[in-house]
Amino acid sequence: MRHCIVDAMVLWERPEPPERPAPTPLNREVIVRAAIRLADADGLEAVSLRKVAAELNVGPMRLYGYIDTKEDLLDLMVDALHAEIRPTGDGWRPMLRSLAEATREVVHRHEWFADLIGGRPQLGPNALARGERVMSAMHDVDTDTVMPLVDAVNAYIIGAVRRETAERRAERETGLDEREWQSFYGPYLMRVFATGQFPALAAVIRDAKHLDADETFELGLDLLLDGFEARLARSEP
Repeated sequence: MRHCIVDAMVLWERPEPPERPAPTPLNREVIVRAAIRLADADGLEAVSLRKVAAELNVGPMRLYGYIDTKEDLLDLMVDALHAEIRPTGDGWRPMLRSLAEATREVVHRHEWFADLIGGRPQLGPNALARGERVMSAMHDVDTDTVMPLVDAVNAYIIGAVRRETAERRAERETGLDEREWQSFYGPYLMRVFATGQFPALAAVIRDAKHLDADETFELGLDLLLDGFEARLARSEP
């Protein structure tokens, strides 16, 4: 069933309840920061309105005056982290590189962020401010190309940070870091490659330089931006 929304007041427009004397003063920022602490410590599974209320030592019903649902809380948490993404750069390429690196740094500080980025655009005030900062550096790019360019970089960022996050989680779950995992499965791969069925794959794994996570991220980003630069150069009059 489709929802019919007529002149709905979105989360970012809803006023907060008036302040009142209480043992624990509340506002949305206090609530969101408590939720972020829980997520940083134990992942998104640790975040619920009841658990946040317990973290703040207040009754759960007090939170409903500020936030209606857990989905609202997650949106507020994501927007709070967008305030930590402050890309800089004079021109489209430095700006998009800075955007990628700044977003990755935030995911490294808040692992759960990787699970919530992507999908529909974030429309909170901090996300919009970040978007304005990025768009302001796109003055040398044709208007019709701006959004595909930014979307492609965002897609690269999301894929890269989710892969890195999956690797860190696998290390915690298995007790094996990437090098130990490779050592464990190395003999198996050598036996498979010895059959001669996968010569191209065997040559790459044997001969290619093995990059760490930082090198992999930066090289992939360079390849992407180089492609954009070549495309933009071809379109110049």
